[in-house]
Amino acid sequence: MTVLITGATGNLGTQLLRTHPNCLHPTHNELDVTDEEAVSQYVKNAKIEEVIHSAALTGITRCEEDRERAYLTNVLGTRNLARAVAQYHPDCLFVYISTASVFYGDRGPYSESDIPYPRNFYSLTKLLGEFVVTESALKKQLVIRTNFVGRKKWPYPKAFTDRYATYLFADDLASATRNVMDQGLRGLVHVYGKEKLSMFELAKMTTPEVKPMVMSEYSGPPVPVDMSLRSNRIPPFELTRSKNQ
Repeated sequence: MTVLITGATGNLGTQLLRTHPNCLHPTHNELDVTDEEAVSQYVKNAKIEEVIHSAALTGITRCEEDRERAYLTNVLGTRNLARAVAQYHPDCLFVYISTASVFYGDRGPYSESDIPYPRNFYSLTKLLGEFVVTESALKKQLVIRTNFVGRKKWPYPKAFTDRYATYLFADDLASATRNVMDQGLRGLVHVYGKEKLSMFELAKMTTPEVKPMVMSEYSGPPVPVDMSLRSNRIPPFELTRSKNQ
């Protein structure tokens, strides 16, 4: 089974390489998803049976400040890849990694049947990317909504005690993604952890010295407060608290 993984240098992408050691994982220079012609030629010449599209511009503030780049990458880039795969590899499974933050985030948990309502431009582009995939000519498609972080030092000195999600670490999500693919699931699926945790509780697992903060201290683009998920289709996955677990 030949798998193409985009975004292979990101938190999830690096873990997907571990679960798919013989995959194609082009660099940005080798495959710029925003370049429609380059994408078409790459996909045409590649022998692929599955695609996991995890490449995206993810920084919420960055997406607000450069909406053109965010739209080009997250929406049109997804469209370019989906179109090329549908054209040259019609039997290929296309997996799109989306986000729990497509929801407004004032309550939770959200299921696949709940109505999305993005609160910021990043989340909007990810939701539009979902529509690109589901409305494309792809025969086999899987949209995974999730919320994850890399298993590494928390990148900020503080973390919110009153912002929540059903988190997975990136290595947990990589394994869960393969699990869901192997089950033959198609369409929209929420992939999520068993526990609803605050960001602070999650951050403490990798960074014991992280300090607490609350949402009232935050200044920036609007963000969902409760990103917890549930599923009408599959049970939750285990958040592995340590690599030795």
